[in-house]
Amino acid sequence: MEAVDMKFATVATGGIGGYLAVRLTQAGEDVATLARGAHLDAIKSRGLALASADGLTTSRPFIATDNPAEIGPVDAVIFAVKARDVERAAESCLPLIRPETVVIPFLNGVETVERLATVLPLENIANGTAKISVTIDEPGTIRQVGRFAIFTFAERDSSQSPRIRAVRSAFERAGLEAPVVEDIDVELWRKFCFFAPLSGVTAAARCTLGEIRRDPHLTRVFQDAIAETAVLGRALGVALPGDMEARIWHGVSELPDNMRASTAIDLEAGRALEVDWISGAVARLSDAAGLNAPTHRTLNAVLQPWKAPGAAGSP
Repeated sequence: MEAVDMKFATVATGGIGGYLAVRLTQAGEDVATLARGAHLDAIKSRGLALASADGLTTSRPFIATDNPAEIGPVDAVIFAVKARDVERAAESCLPLIRPETVVIPFLNGVETVERLATVLPLENIANGTAKISVTIDEPGTIRQVGRFAIFTFAERDSSQSPRIRAVRSAFERAGLEAPVVEDIDVELWRKFCFFAPLSGVTAAARCTLGEIRRDPHLTRVFQDAIAETAVLGRALGVALPGDMEARIWHGVSELPDNMRASTAIDLEAGRALEVDWISGAVARLSDAAGLNAPTHRTLNAVLQPWKAPGAAGSP
């Protein structure tokens, strides 16, 4: 696979997929966007826009469609959907795949590869994680909060295959940060140990990260949630550093006060929640491993009545 001839597809073109579609398209890569409804209509009519601290940038994907068959096989699929939609969205990838195609997931949670493998050939699946705060601001417009944006990916065994190197080269040409890592599972769980507490606490308490830092009760809940997630990861064989919990909490002090997880934003907007694969996953996997995770069990329970679409309204 030649690095200069990359053809990408975004499945789907929400926050992360849309951000990458804009950045890669502007760098000259061929990017096909899979979207639907008003979002798709806006992309077709006026392009895909990215609003960030640097202003508003608009690009036009070479294909915008809700039918993956119109796209056909690509070199790389950027797979970034809500956790609840993994299997259904994976079926949309089938027309996009040939033997060499790599599917790189950028999702919340730690069970994506196993779930993708129930639909897609295992040899097509890589692993990845994204550290970025982005949402669909309005149909056709992606908004980035803050400037941090790091995309980490590798083959499932953490190797840097030719197809992974080709994708990384494309990302680097687009000015994207895509570091090489020794252990992709460590990176996946490092993010999960931060995101699972952020998701559960900012949603359940309807609060921001700044409020968590200032309130000793919320601080304790957040730190307990970090610890439960890290204990689980180590029990499952992930080589997490011994000081990771302290490092994560230290890193929290450097993040914007108004930061919330997408779970909290979805709750406020009345959208379906990913809780079953975030705090729910920590509780479920901990039970299976013979561990106790009371903080995540409680966060999961508190959010369960709100997880269906339309169950929540503005607080």
